[in-house]
Amino acid sequence: MQTSLRHVLGAVLRDRLLQFLLLAGVILACFTSSPLRDYPHWIDWPTITTLLGLLLLTKSVEMSGYFDWLGRKMMARLSNERTLALFMVVASALLSTFLTNDVALFIVVPLTITLKKLSALPVTRLIIFEALAVNVGSLLTPIGNPQNILLWNHSGLSFSAFIGQMLPLSGVLLFLLLLFTLMFFPNKTIRPLADRQDSSRKRGLLLACAVLYGVFLVSVDLGLPYLGLLIVLVALLCLSPKVILLVDWALIFIFMAMFIDVKLLTQLPALLPLTENMQHLSTFGTYTIGILLSQVISNVPATILLLGFIPATTTLAYAVNIGGFGFALGSMANLIALRMANEKRIWLTFHLFSIPALIISAALGWWLI
Repeated sequence: MQTSLRHVLGAVLRDRLLQFLLLAGVILACFTSSPLRDYPHWIDWPTITTLLGLLLLTKSVEMSGYFDWLGRKMMARLSNERTLALFMVVASALLSTFLTNDVALFIVVPLTITLKKLSALPVTRLIIFEALAVNVGSLLTPIGNPQNILLWNHSGLSFSAFIGQMLPLSGVLLFLLLLFTLMFFPNKTIRPLADRQDSSRKRGLLLACAVLYGVFLVSVDLGLPYLGLLIVLVALLCLSPKVILLVDWALIFIFMAMFIDVKLLTQLPALLPLTENMQHLSTFGTYTIGILLSQVISNVPATILLLGFIPATTTLAYAVNIGGFGFALGSMANLIALRMANEKRIWLTFHLFSIPALIISAALGWWLI
């Protein structure tokens, strides 16, 4: 157990992205006057708690062996590479409209990784398209992603009116994404790898996860995420303690560091004149700052910051959602997908697709406003 803990701690400390964020935080702290004791208060602990609970439950389902079982079923029915890619992209987009983009990724990415064990499918490219798909799908509804929840609460629009506002952008982007999926995934039969024995399945663990998942989501919805996480932790300690060590703890610390870095960034004296002038921005200025700020501090913090100065207009909604494309930092969902993929080369490949997606989306979004 002690060896396992040292292994987990070593993996966390060796994470390059976490190292970068910690270094950035130290540099930013040199230019601000906030005491160190304030830093923990800047972290959105309910968000961190929700993320940890979802990571634990997803890893538990993976260890139950049922992702492997479902992957085999899908391979039997969808043996064509293009058909499978279209199915996963559409599923990602649809799930994200009502489960939120992050939760949708916790379902589709582990399943996609399982497909890699069974075939020669280009999983790296497929995970990238799934990340793009959840950003496209989630922008449609008020509950599809955190920034839309914030915008909806400030807009005064009804549920259906908000969807009507976002439908043109979501519809056009989904059409283009499906078109690009047809282009980048060939119409050929998926080549299965050497036949493997069907992995053992733990039905009890899967059923427990299903119950825990419901309990956890209800707890989060009721504003009791800490209680929900406690229930999940206690249950997994009894059912499968190994899960707790296998969670991507570095991702948890990355999100914590991001909250602190964003707060430090907004306190820089050099940025104070910029924030004071935000309420006088033109429509184009609002659109541009929403997209660019999302690239620097991610679209959820950008939304929180901008809503302090700018009303929740269609322009702002389009801008921060489009800002989820481009750099991986643009959307928390991007970071989750790329971290779960656990492949070094995927970061570069992601930007080869996502940056053009940002340029195209930004042009289309401005045309639609």
